[in-house]
Amino acid sequence: MRTLGGQPCELRSSGDGETQRPQIAGYAAVFNTRSALLFGTFVEEIAPGAFDDVMGDDVRALFNHDPNFVLGRTRSNTLRLEIDSRGLAYTIDPPDTQTVRDLVLTPLQRGDVTGSSFGFRVAPDGDEWRREGEIIVRTIHKLAELRDVSPVTYPAYGDSHAAQRSLDSWKKLAEGAQELAAKAVNERRARERFLELTSLTSI
Repeated sequence: MRTLGGQPCELRSSGDGETQRPQIAGYAAVFNTRSALLFGTFVEEIAPGAFDDVMGDDVRALFNHDPNFVLGRTRSNTLRLEIDSRGLAYTIDPPDTQTVRDLVLTPLQRGDVTGSSFGFRVAPDGDEWRREGEIIVRTIHKLAELRDVSPVTYPAYGDSHAAQRSLDSWKKLAEGAQELAAKAVNERRARERFLELTSLTSI
């Protein structure tokens, strides 16, 4: 899961008069926007197009990623997702229950809950790693699964093991590339030295 503290969700109303119903709306992800430092190791960004293959998934809207607090679902049209130039937007028609009003809607209205998040699984080779100075950047280009979108209280990073495995693989490749580059430089220097010695002995 990834949480966007700087992209708050909000409480809206739909309908008129007595037919007004609350809606929860926000952005589960914003393109080309870097996260805070994750796991003390790297920052992450979502590339445009990352959600293109998962918009047909049966996605749930949860509160704090808790499956006991289902707020909506794409299959029942109580959760609607849309991709625009900014990112992945969502609109939820929450159930009209006292529990949801007390634990979700009232904190949203008061501004106590402001974050948005999404649960996902990255496709094989769907992410790219690079180093920028002292920072390691992970760019996600393609998802294999979109599980849920959620208004959240605190950040929750549930795919830490998968991310760490991907990072470890990238580091091994990067280290291997550095070793090959160093070996090539050493071989080139050895050839240059050999040619230099050969030219000296032939004088």
